[in-house]
Amino acid sequence: MVNKLSQLSCTNFLAEKIQQLKIAVIGDVMLDRYFYGEVKRISPEAPVPVNKVTRITSVLGGAANVAANLAHLECKVYVGGVTGDDENRLLLEKMMTEAGIDYSGLIKSAQRATITKMRILGAKQQMLRLDFEEVGDLFEDETERLSSWLLELIESGLDGIAISDYAKGVCSHNFLQWVIKIAGEHNIPVLVDPKGADWSKYSGCTFITPNLKEMCEAAHETVPNEDEPVLRLARDAAKTFHINNVVVTRSEKGMTLAGQNGLTINAPATALDVFDVSGAGDTVACLHGQPCGWHCCR
Repeated sequence: MVNKLSQLSCTNFLAEKIQQLKIAVIGDVMLDRYFYGEVKRISPEAPVPVNKVTRITSVLGGAANVAANLAHLECKVYVGGVTGDDENRLLLEKMMTEAGIDYSGLIKSAQRATITKMRILGAKQQMLRLDFEEVGDLFEDETERLSSWLLELIESGLDGIAISDYAKGVCSHNFLQWVIKIAGEHNIPVLVDPKGADWSKYSGCTFITPNLKEMCEAAHETVPNEDEPVLRLARDAAKTFHINNVVVTRSEKGMTLAGQNGLTINAPATALDVFDVSGAGDTVACLHGQPCGWHCCR
C-alpha cells in the first residue's frame, strides 16, 4: 500500500508540480561533438582507417547535459559554470537557448577554452575521442562571480541545486562546501554526481549518485555487484560523509538506494546493448535527485 501511495505521489508530482520548480545546475559544462562517417579503406599515409565524415552533431555535455534533462522535464533551469570565449561557447549558448535553459551563470573566461569532447565514429562504433580542455581550479574572480550568481538565485527562490562534478575545476572542495552550507541554511536540497575518491567535499549533501566503480573508489574497497555488499558501502558512505541518500547505479543490476531512516531499495534494470554511455550518470542524477529524491524520499 505504501509503495502504491509513493508511486501515486511521484506521478502527481511529475504531472502537476514539476513545471513550477526552479533548479540550479552547477559544475563542469562541456560540449560533446560527434563526427559520424563511413570506413571503407586504409590510409596510404599510415596504417589507419580513413573515415569519410557524413554527419556532424553537437549536444550539451557534462553539467549542461543535466540541465538539458531537467529542461526536458519542463523545470526552470539555471546553469552555473565556466567556459572559454570562443566558437564552442557560442554553440553552447545557441543550444541552451533552444532548450530553454538560463545560462546567466555560465561565466565567460578569456583565460580558458570551452571544454569540448570530439568523438569520431565509423559504422556506429567509436574510433577515437579528442578532448579539448584546460583542467584547473577557478580563479578567485570566477568563484566570486559564480557565488554571487547563486546567492541571487537563492534570494529569488530556488527549489534545488544539482552539482555535476567532472574534476575539471569548478567543483573545488571549498566552493562545494560553501554551496552545501548556504543551501542548507535555506533548506534547499543538493544533489551531487561525484567524481574521484575524495567525497569530503560533498559532505552534507542531500543526494549523491555514484556508479559502482565510483562507490568502490570512495570506499577504498572493491566489492562484487551484489545487493548486500553494495548496500553496505552505500550505508557506510552516508554515515561517514553525512549524506542523506546514496544512490549507487549498478549497470545491468539496476540501482541501490541507502536513504534516511533506514530506507533501502534495490531496483533491478532491463539490460540493453549500447555503444555510447555518455551522459548516463547525468541522466540518473537528474531523474533521481529531482522528482523522487527531493520530494518523495526527503
